Amino acid sequence: TPPIWLGTSGGWAYDFANGYCCGGTLGALVRIGTTQYILSACHVLEGDIVAGGNNRIAQTGDPIIQPGLIDENCNRYLAQIGGTLVKRRSLSTSNVDCAIARVVAGMVRTDGAILGIGTISHYISAASLHQQVKKSGRTSGTTYSRVSGLNASVRVTFTRECHGRTYQKTFYGQIVIANSGSNFLDHGDSGSLMVEDVATNPRAVGLLFAGSSTSAFANPINE
Repeated sequence: TPPIWLGTSGGWAYDFANGYCCGGTLGALVRIGTTQYILSACHVLEGDIVAGGNNRIAQTGDPIIQPGLIDENCNRYLAQIGGTLVKRRSLSTSNVDCAIARVVAGMVRTDGAILGIGTISHYISAASLHQQVKKSGRTSGTTYSRVSGLNASVRVTFTRECHGRTYQKTFYGQIVIANSGSNFLDHGDSGSLMVEDVATNPRAVGLLFAGSSTSAFANPINE
């Protein structure tokens, strides 16, 4: 029910191709100037880069919905529009997997509260080895872990559209988090904000975007 909390299911309204629909997590609230935006992973909000199975490429102004298509039987009309995409193409132009959507007035909590975490600090924290962290994501909810590595080079496989052809990109200087059995980050949690594991107003540490059954990976938040 609006205004929504962050750390919840969401994604691009047209993320449906090749008989499948996709989605992820609406991670956090950010402010640029006086305008508020939803922060998530680029592959969640603007992942379609070819006009393939749905004959669409993500564009500025496209609706970003909550919940995501994967939680509404692939029917965007069952979801609500929380924001509109601001296309940045971070996956092809930078060392991060991030995207933003301009908030639709009244649809998102203006204090940026995250499910299971609450409000967060507007300050950020650099990651440190063995640092205790937490996140709230669409699939696994609020989970806890520790930073297990720093400055990692990570090669990630992405799709050019939902369930479409794949390509790979290497990221440098990434944060590694222990993820045994995918109990910290699982499919659908991409776009979650990783924060310090403290009780009140934790600082953001990284944006989660990929993982395996043993390790999860986050872009350092200062990037």
